[in-house]
Amino acid sequence: MTTNRHHQIGLLLGAEEDWPRAFGAILDMVGPITVDGVTHTVGAERLTIEPFDLTDPVRTPLVIDRLAHWYYHPREWLKKAAMVNGTYLLNSPFTFQSMEKHSAYCAMLRLGLKVPKTVLVPYKNPVDNVRWAYTAAKYNQPFDLEAIAADLGYPLYMKPFDGGGWRGVSRINNPDDLRRAYDASGEMLMHLQATVDYDVFARALSIGPETMVMDFRPEQPMHNRYHVSHGFLSTQAGWETAAISRIVNAFFAWEFNSAEMLVAGDEVYPIDYANACPDVAVTSLHYYFPWAIKALVRWSVYCLVTDRKGAIDLHTERFFEIADDPSLSYQAKLEGYLELADAYFESDAYWEFCDEHLGHLDAAVLDWVRSAEFDALLVDTVRATYPPHEHDRFLGHFRGLTKAWADEQD
Repeated sequence: MTTNRHHQIGLLLGAEEDWPRAFGAILDMVGPITVDGVTHTVGAERLTIEPFDLTDPVRTPLVIDRLAHWYYHPREWLKKAAMVNGTYLLNSPFTFQSMEKHSAYCAMLRLGLKVPKTVLVPYKNPVDNVRWAYTAAKYNQPFDLEAIAADLGYPLYMKPFDGGGWRGVSRINNPDDLRRAYDASGEMLMHLQATVDYDVFARALSIGPETMVMDFRPEQPMHNRYHVSHGFLSTQAGWETAAISRIVNAFFAWEFNSAEMLVAGDEVYPIDYANACPDVAVTSLHYYFPWAIKALVRWSVYCLVTDRKGAIDLHTERFFEIADDPSLSYQAKLEGYLELADAYFESDAYWEFCDEHLGHLDAAVLDWVRSAEFDALLVDTVRATYPPHEHDRFLGHFRGLTKAWADEQD
């Protein structure tokens, strides 16, 4: 006798329309999945924000969150859903709230990763607290900002310790830039971070066990930042960038995150890898968009059908045991961390599940990208994003890139 189970995915959204529409279209392609006599179906809905009782049930056993990094009411609902109801979260607000960029740097330095030298400097402006003046006068030591910068070397970067989306990030080329950026920082707590001479700025997007490493051009406008390149990294650097992205995610129990790394030859330097709401817009990912949304659907379906449990406890000691082993080389430590990451993400079981139950998605998504439905998504997104006089230009741009992806799948 077959039992039927329906699972509903909750989408906690802000201003995004393109990827949720694509997610729904691809999710509709999944169809029923029968495992051990149970037939599973999966749907999705957009969640609303409203008052909630701490004991209220949650009807969506998995939530993809795109709000909690800045909107505190839904963030607290997610915490309640995880702790009281066992809701599976992409991503956990517990670790993204507590493990902002500063803590993420500290953790990966503890693992021995090649994070560029980073210094945290005090606030430029007084903190809004009546105790500030007394505390600062008694305990704050004077410091020489220019000496710190000179020790790091120019150029360097000043950026918020908990920032995101390039907010407050400044390239510092000289002491004048330094003073100007620090004066503008106000009450933001800032890092000064050395840079390295690099060949490639790589950005890795990881969703569950899947990772795509992309040639990222941060100086370009958004529609040109993800350069379509193949073989732009050495074999070792390609392996290491993908490994670091998954290692970071497994360490913090993040499952939908991007990591930015500077690559010089075979050397990989992680510089930003705490991104609670990674970019998945079709107008920026373009060529890589079908892969990203398909991966998000696959991982969500796998977690629901297999009844995967969300992690709240991190168990970082497993990573630290490897980090503290003096007999291991850097490469051996990375391989050890990656084994832990693959175990956390159940990588082997995941790919077996995809082969057995989701193998049809590749052809289905390819047909969809070539369909009028996908083109309508592109048209609507371009019209909502760019002024009318640029519509034709950007439609041609994104149609060409997504067609290139489709043609390469053949």
